[in-house]
Amino acid sequence: MEKYEKVKEILKKNNQEQLLVCYDKLDDQGKEKLLDQILNVDFDLINKLFENTKKPVDVGEDKIEPIEYVDKSKLSKEEYKKLKQIGEDAIKEGKLAVLTMAGGQGTRLGYNGPKGTFDIGLDTHESLFELICKPIKNANKKYGITIPWYIMTSNENNKETVEFFEKNNYFGYPKQDIIFFIQGELPMLDKEGKILVNEQGFLKLAADGHGGVFESMLKSGALKDMNDKKIKWVFIGPVDNPLVNMVDPIFIGVAETKKCMAAGKSVVKARPEERVGVFCKRNSKPSVVEYTEISEEMSNKRDANGELVFGESHINCNLFNIDRINEIAANKLPYHEAFKKANYIDKNGNLVIADKPNAYKFEAFIFDAFQSMESMAVMRVKREEEFAPVKNAEGVDSPETARELYINFHKKLEKVRTQEMG
Repeated sequence: MEKYEKVKEILKKNNQEQLLVCYDKLDDQGKEKLLDQILNVDFDLINKLFENTKKPVDVGEDKIEPIEYVDKSKLSKEEYKKLKQIGEDAIKEGKLAVLTMAGGQGTRLGYNGPKGTFDIGLDTHESLFELICKPIKNANKKYGITIPWYIMTSNENNKETVEFFEKNNYFGYPKQDIIFFIQGELPMLDKEGKILVNEQGFLKLAADGHGGVFESMLKSGALKDMNDKKIKWVFIGPVDNPLVNMVDPIFIGVAETKKCMAAGKSVVKARPEERVGVFCKRNSKPSVVEYTEISEEMSNKRDANGELVFGESHINCNLFNIDRINEIAANKLPYHEAFKKANYIDKNGNLVIADKPNAYKFEAFIFDAFQSMESMAVMRVKREEEFAPVKNAEGVDSPETARELYINFHKKLEKVRTQEMG
């Protein structure tokens, strides 16, 4: 009862008493879980985040300029060879770790399960996890090492993800070199700043965005593991891109040569109005500007060669120096709010079904980390070689388009191999 009284006191102080509305209906285990959840809430942070929802977003004063990039396909033979050597040396010395952000569910794809377990419809019926795993295994074989593979799951899908790996014998990857860790979560708030209660009577939590990866690495011990292994570069990429090239010596070579603490891969925007964030300089610092923040005039602006001035799409394939990750993880990235639909239990114990957005969720964005850099390297890659996102059930960025890109890329690769051998 001491814990219960302590919780009641905290809730009264923060005007959040509604969080115990279902307490009496829970079993002993459930009561314990709810009390622990409440004790883990950083109420000062929650109050601050709610205050921020009242402030207008102001990007008017920011100076947005295009950013320099290296086009991988236009490197000279000499440049390519030099960069490849630098990158391969780092890989062989065990300086690279790869990290897959796999906290999401396949809901938008009409799929019930962790997104990484989704089958995009190849004849082999390989899941996204297996398609991502294959090139890392090939790299291990090529360089005579085992690259540590970190996988960020969520509270929602961790158990199912780990079981999926066990069932599939870790896709032949050494079990001890795959490290799972769980993404952070933050409570959702209503328009009055009250934390919502979910349908089971617990706090309604939402994942804290891909920018939460750094803090989650720190809290889970994954970052300590990387430091202990003397890792220098960490590639961080998404689970929903079966063409993601996580072990790319050229990419490492570019970051090393430019002496940058981070690097990002870009593909040229498919069309000016494509809804993607693009790399830029914001007030002279590297950044990503969201499509909602860029004017139509800027979106359509072209240079002397007819290329889009703001055309380098951020495809969430990032390389970070471990020293910078240690700093970012300790200092926290800013949170951005999104206004979403959420069902919840109200203070009287009644279920409220949302028919329109009614709640705030808070996320950190990985590209906010770029703003702390003096410079970063941007490397343009070919969409058809490295970017086949699986976001929507049909149409653009769907399993169908990803499957086609994947098959075409591997046909092309096979053709090149045959020519080399012939």
